[in-house]
Amino acid sequence: MTFTKFKESELSNSPHYLLIGNPVSHSVSPLMHSTALKQHGLNAQYHAVAVAMSEITSLAAHFNVPDFLGANITIPHKENFLEIVDEITEVAQEIGAINTIIKDNGKLIGDNTDAYGFTVPVEEYLDYVDLDRAIVFGSGGATKAIIYALKAIGFQEIVMVSRRPERYSDSNEFISCGYDVWADFAEESSLIINATPLGMIPNTDASPVNDDQIELLREKLCYDIVYNPKETKFLKQAIRSGGIPIGGIDMLIHQGAKSFKLWTGKDFPIGLIKMKLDEIFPH
Repeated sequence: MTFTKFKESELSNSPHYLLIGNPVSHSVSPLMHSTALKQHGLNAQYHAVAVAMSEITSLAAHFNVPDFLGANITIPHKENFLEIVDEITEVAQEIGAINTIIKDNGKLIGDNTDAYGFTVPVEEYLDYVDLDRAIVFGSGGATKAIIYALKAIGFQEIVMVSRRPERYSDSNEFISCGYDVWADFAEESSLIINATPLGMIPNTDASPVNDDQIELLREKLCYDIVYNPKETKFLKQAIRSGGIPIGGIDMLIHQGAKSFKLWTGKDFPIGLIKMKLDEIFPH
C-alpha cells in the first residue's frame, strides 16, 4: 500500500514498524519481522509502504507520532533520509546510506545493517581464502555497504564492475571497470559478488557472467545478494565451474536480525524465519 493510504487507515493508529521503499510489494521483510514480533509477543506490527518522493515530507512528520517505532529503508530511499534523521551512526555515515531508523526517546537515529548482513555469511570462509582482491558486479543501492564490508573484512583491493565505469574513475576506495574487461581481474580474486538484479525473478536466465566465462569462477567464493530464486543463474554457474556458492537469503535475514535487535533488544528467531522463507521461495 502507499504511505498515504497507510496513514489514512486504522493500521497507523497502533504501534508499528515500517518498510519504506518503492516498490515494496515483493518484499519478504514483513513476513520476517511479523514472525519475530509474534514470537516474542511484542505489541506491534510491521507494514511495507510504497513511498513516492512527494510523500517524504509527510512521512517525516509521521515519524514523530508515538505509534511509529522504527523503520527499514530500501531502494530508492536509502540516501533520502540522511538529512531527516536526528543522528547518523558512524557506520551509516561511512557507507553514505541508511537502511534502518531507530527511535530512541523520540530521537531518530539512522543506521545501516546491510554491511553486517553481507558479512555474516562470508565469515565462515575467511580462514580459507586470501584477502587480496574482491570483485563486485553492480553500482546500485547495496554496493556502498558491500564495499564498506569488504574493506572492514580486510580485502586489499576491490574492483567494482559497472556499465558506466567512468563515473567512478576518481574513487580511491576501489578500481572501476566495465563488463568488457572484468575478466582481467578475476585470476587474483577470491570473492566475486553479484550486487545487480540480474537473475532475480522473473529474469532468472540472466547473470553478470557470460556462459563462456564461468571457468573464471573456479575455486572462488561466488556470492549473489539476489535471494529470489534461492539458486540464481550466477550461483548455478559457480557450482558448475567448481566455485563456492553463497546465496542472498542469509544476507537478507542477518540485516533484518540486526535491525530487529536495534529496535527491540531481542534476537531474531532465525531458524523459524528460514523455515517460513523455505516455504515461499523456489529452490
